[in-house]
Amino acid sequence: MKAVLAIDMQKELINEQYSLGQRVKNMETVLKDFSNQNFPVFFIQHTSENREDPFYIEGKGAEIYPSFKKYATEIIQKETPSAFYQTDLLEKCQKYKVDELVIIGLNTEFCCLFTAIAAYDRGFKVVFVEDATATVNNGEVYEMSDLDIPDFIGTVLHWSGSIEVLDMEEYKFWIQT
Repeated sequence: MKAVLAIDMQKELINEQYSLGQRVKNMETVLKDFSNQNFPVFFIQHTSENREDPFYIEGKGAEIYPSFKKYATEIIQKETPSAFYQTDLLEKCQKYKVDELVIIGLNTEFCCLFTAIAAYDRGFKVVFVEDATATVNNGEVYEMSDLDIPDFIGTVLHWSGSIEVLDMEEYKFWIQT
């Protein structure tokens, strides 16, 4: 069975401070598709016990983006870039008999990347929807001003030959199969 991992789609990252427009719409398209087909939607929520952290567990920034929360089958909290590390995600996947995971969310180059690789390492077929991932960072952060981070990460994963990478046009065809 397929399931989607909606990674770190939280108020701290999805807000007017960042220009994520179409990518956020793409995320919602994937969430709607999975919900409409009764596939599990696992929200992965980054949290921290540190009151100063923007993802403080009781703070507003850690909250799942309000218009997306309705799609959640399960909400799984994590404290590291990997949604599998010290969480019950693997057990939830087993409970729902999931063998294929679709990755969407934020940040492409951290939590989405780490989780995609960790899922593959655990034997899942992994599909990374590049246009439904986003980052609040830009090339300047990495001293490469022209770097398109989601495209770069998507290319690396694609070249691995281990993880299927789709753009939204390819995704629209894929979800119907």
